[in-house]
Amino acid sequence: MEWSAEAESKLKEVPFFVRPAVRKRIEALAGESGRSAIDLAFFEEAKAQFGQK
Repeated sequence: MEWSAEAESKLKEVPFFVRPAVRKRIEALAGESGRSAIDLAFFEEAKAQFGQK
C-alpha cells in the first residue's frame, strides 16, 4: 500500500509501540474502500473512525 508523505508523517506521530497495528488497520480500511494509496485526508478519516482526534 502506498502512503503519501503527509500521511506517513502523521503516522510517525503515533506512539511507536502501536504504530504497526495502526498502519495495518488503516491499510485494511483502505483496501476495503478500494483504495490503492493512503493520503492525509483518508488517514484523518480512518483515525476519526477509531475514535481518535
